[in-house]
Amino acid sequence: MSGITDQVIALGAVFEAAVLVDRIARTGQAPSASLSCLLGSLLVTNPARTIDVYGGDDLYLQDGYKALVSALERNAAELQRQPLRYALAMLGLERQLAKRNDMLGLIGDRLVQIEQQSQHFGLTHENVIASFGGLYEETLSTFRQRIQVHGDMRHLQQRDNAARIRALLFAGIRSARLWRQVGGHRWQFLLARRRLLDELYRLMRADRG
Repeated sequence: MSGITDQVIALGAVFEAAVLVDRIARTGQAPSASLSCLLGSLLVTNPARTIDVYGGDDLYLQDGYKALVSALERNAAELQRQPLRYALAMLGLERQLAKRNDMLGLIGDRLVQIEQQSQHFGLTHENVIASFGGLYEETLSTFRQRIQVHGDMRHLQQRDNAARIRALLFAGIRSARLWRQVGGHRWQFLLARRRLLDELYRLMRADRG
């Protein structure tokens, strides 16, 4: 895969996480396959290819691609404002995390434990999601910049939904880190917007077959 393809896949995953966070916050629902794809990305440490982080297929990143297209096209009618806000906040938090080797080490150690737990219970079991969410709460949510999630309080106040939201924010930040590792930079939103869009449309056409 080319560098731009890797960057679009990783950035699309950031936006996918943001879309799912928004969906849970508003409706209490999220597709289990998409949730599983993103949670699984947290446990992939040495992928041969960027796409392998997401199970070898970007099928479950399509909503993220669409949200990213709307943001890059600056399409006011289709722009998903909350997911865009969450995605940009995750990119910002990743920059802070990159400066904290102590926290990165702690996260790495705890993810090994969560992987063992997931092998026993299954990746989307409530205990595993609670572990992901708890690790996010202990680490990334301690930064001064925190992601405020807005939605229906009936859903936000449910413990399982809160854990899913934290776990997805964690997965989004993992994808933001991957995006930067494969050469992504925030200036791309301005200086390489057309190139990102062209690659997004190519990937979306390919997935439609």
